[in-house]
Amino acid sequence: MTARTGEAEPIQPPAAAQESLQGHYAGFASRFLAFVADVVVISAGFLLILAAVNFVASIVTGKTVNFNRNDIWVIIGYAVWAFIYFAHWWGLNGKTPGGGLFGVQVLTDDGRDVSGRRAIGRTLAFPLSFLILCLGFLGILFGDRRRALHDVIAGTVVVYSWDARAARLRFLSRPQYSARPVPPGSAGLPGSSAPPGSPGLPGSSPPPGSPGLPGPPS
Repeated sequence: MTARTGEAEPIQPPAAAQESLQGHYAGFASRFLAFVADVVVISAGFLLILAAVNFVASIVTGKTVNFNRNDIWVIIGYAVWAFIYFAHWWGLNGKTPGGGLFGVQVLTDDGRDVSGRRAIGRTLAFPLSFLILCLGFLGILFGDRRRALHDVIAGTVVVYSWDARAARLRFLSRPQYSARPVPPGSAGLPGSSAPPGSPGLPGSSPPPGSPGLPGPPS
């Protein structure tokens, strides 16, 4: 079907924008970046908790608390906070803040939402993938379903919940970001022509009998 003369043809997004990774198994890079973002959020939240504890202690006892990252109770507190963080978000909707940022989501191996019990089991199994030089993550690189050791133990998979690259290309291919043909005869453009008698244009003549102008002799 061809467009009529003077009308812009609909702009189709590029082929790469029409191909989406949504629902495909997430790769190593996306999962690693999501984990790094989660570590930043966890660390920032833990520092706020320590600051709050220090503030309360200074009011109650009148003394400040000196925290040392080598203190065993600080390490245990950080581990407990990280456990609560991952178990909560994975059990809530399968996406941590880092996972939501990079478009990855945890599901069961048959495609259902992760329950709270399964989220706790996955969080408990998560450290096992770091043992023996992080060999537990090799399945993400070489496995057909991109599953790490803790995914196999918990019966989960990680998929793309949205495709950032395709979404960006679709956004940039919208009509306002693309040149559109201008209908012939548009006013104010070189080469355009106005109908005879249009006021205010050079070479145009007003119609006979216009107010303020002499009309034809009677």
